[in-house]
Amino acid sequence: MRIEDFDYELPAGRIAQQAVEPRDAARLLVLDRASGATAHRRVRDLPELLGPGDLLVVNDTRVVPARLFGRKPTGGRVELLFLERRGGSGGQETWLALVGASRMPAPGVPLALPGGRTARLLAPPDDEGHAEVAVDGDVRGLLAAHGLPPLPPYIRRDEDDPRLARDRERYQTVFAERPGAVAAPTAGLHFTPELLARLAARGVRVARATLHVGEGTFRAPRESRLDRIRLHPERFELPAATAGAISETRAAGGRVVAVGTTVVRTLESCPPDAGRNAPQPGAGETSLFIRPGHRFRWVDAMLTNFHLPRSTLLVLVAAFAGREPVLAAYREAVREGYRFYSYGDAMLIL
Repeated sequence: MRIEDFDYELPAGRIAQQAVEPRDAARLLVLDRASGATAHRRVRDLPELLGPGDLLVVNDTRVVPARLFGRKPTGGRVELLFLERRGGSGGQETWLALVGASRMPAPGVPLALPGGRTARLLAPPDDEGHAEVAVDGDVRGLLAAHGLPPLPPYIRRDEDDPRLARDRERYQTVFAERPGAVAAPTAGLHFTPELLARLAARGVRVARATLHVGEGTFRAPRESRLDRIRLHPERFELPAATAGAISETRAAGGRVVAVGTTVVRTLESCPPDAGRNAPQPGAGETSLFIRPGHRFRWVDAMLTNFHLPRSTLLVLVAAFAGREPVLAAYREAVREGYRFYSYGDAMLIL
């Protein structure tokens, strides 16, 4: 199969530019895998759609405000997305960053950053836009004070957009605890404390896993054939308590409901735990690309946002529910006026 087989038409006006309030007011397209039938609900209806004994597994990664705008001496703007600390000495830190500019600055040219800091590229960016950048002082402190949420490029924000202040809170799940992601696990954006309380009252449990979403999530596949596509590795951790909760849920006949594709990839990256019907707990990196033909071991249902055409995330969803039913559901969502992508509506596949 080819990535072109996972395409659909989406009017530009369907791409959500800001999230709905409250979070759980987002629309919810429910897809039954067995029959292909669909229904239209709201995320706040989840307690009616799940049952006692079901287990929600959520991603507790926290998005780092890793995006900064710098200025060249000419006044031209340079966008920096800080990815990983590489070292430091003499009051400077060296970081790997994604660098974007209409005209790329030469290595060594000072870039004025917020807070009076200065950065310099140490070498020209590679083909993917990566470059090592030297920054005066503590970069994590700089990002905490002045960093912006690393919104995907289809959410349009100028650097002085007043919505950016709201994005710092809204582009973060209520589960977010462990800093490390450069993009939000967007299915989790729909939950509120009130919804979680209603789910608990219904007898639905919640367990946590961690997958730090990497910059590869912003990149379109370079290959056409699915068997040639390779994903950037991402760090994950599955706690023993969550593996135990999955084992208990399976033994009692409940469903394991993955909140987002990041949770699906975390669970499916873990081998079976000997003696238990559950994944083995542990930590590591995963570059697992789930495509049609994958045998799902640990996921019985999935809550997910609507994904870009020709994306590996859409392929994952199609692997779970079938290519034709998923694409038909996407076309229905377009007709019905659903909002798409990170700040958009959601889909529950049962």
